[in-house]
Amino acid sequence: MSSSHSPPETVLAASGPRRSRFSHFLVQNVGLALVVALLIACIILYCVLYLVTQHRLPGGFELTSTLNNTMPLAFAGIAQSLVVLTRGIDLSVGGVIDLTNAMAALTLNGGPVQTTLWTAAILGVGVLCGLLNGVLVAVGRLQPILVTLATLSIFQGIAIKVLPQPGGAVPAGFTNVLANPNWPVSLLYIPLIGLIWAVFRRTRLGVSVFAIGNDAMAASSHGISVKRTVILAYMLGGFASACGGLILAATSTAGDATTGNTYTLTSIVAAVLGGVSLFGGRGSGLGAVFGAFVTTMVVNILFFAHIDPLYQTFYEGLFLLAAVVAANVIGQIVRRRR
Repeated sequence: MSSSHSPPETVLAASGPRRSRFSHFLVQNVGLALVVALLIACIILYCVLYLVTQHRLPGGFELTSTLNNTMPLAFAGIAQSLVVLTRGIDLSVGGVIDLTNAMAALTLNGGPVQTTLWTAAILGVGVLCGLLNGVLVAVGRLQPILVTLATLSIFQGIAIKVLPQPGGAVPAGFTNVLANPNWPVSLLYIPLIGLIWAVFRRTRLGVSVFAIGNDAMAASSHGISVKRTVILAYMLGGFASACGGLILAATSTAGDATTGNTYTLTSIVAAVLGGVSLFGGRGSGLGAVFGAFVTTMVVNILFFAHIDPLYQTFYEGLFLLAAVVAANVIGQIVRRRR
């Protein structure tokens, strides 16, 4: 009797671990897989609409402009993801982009050495902005949404003081390095971000960020410094936001102390579309990058679909809401079946 049942048991024993590994991989990356699938669908729809309206497929110019216009939001999404993974939120992302964008337009007009030094200084300002948020949240024990809403106004006020009116200038050399208008060099950011995120995910800080997002008390009991990790997460978020401000300045070749306003909420949308859980502990910065591209493609689709500009915001919000809900439902189904 036992011998008749041994073959099925042997098969199950052999196939069980394989299913388990695959299930684990799918559960850990379901958000990233869904946003990639959504992005592919948006690209196909965009190409079809472009072909119908322009009688040709989009070319190098369209690819380059889409990449350059999306990268500031991509870095804003990464900044938001780093904080949301710790069960926080950063509404000051747009303010940091405003401030660093304004500083870039006024200071990046010298020689290579001066430009390099000012670039480092601007990135440092982003880190300091994140440090302020992190200290108030972790040490001051204040609610992240209240802290970052207040610092958003502070950073925007400083940005307007730095650059009261749109203007300034960004040298062509700086633009060609970060956001070349003639070649899609921004495409290189995507694998670079993926590589950096893979390394970060395996560092002690990366493990701590995810651990705190899953259970801060359990992480603390295992020797993880919750305060230090939260502060560092906000600082890295400030650094990523400053990168977005620099790329925005390179793309527009000038500065505007109010252009960062749109990135506050869209950074959250990009992160959530990319599979980052607002309850912390799950998601990836690379997913937020793809989420940013989905957001941009939706705008392009609505434009070539000849939707009335007065209603584009409505349809954009409706589409993104449906995408977030669908991704959440599919993700829950996959996790329940692991």
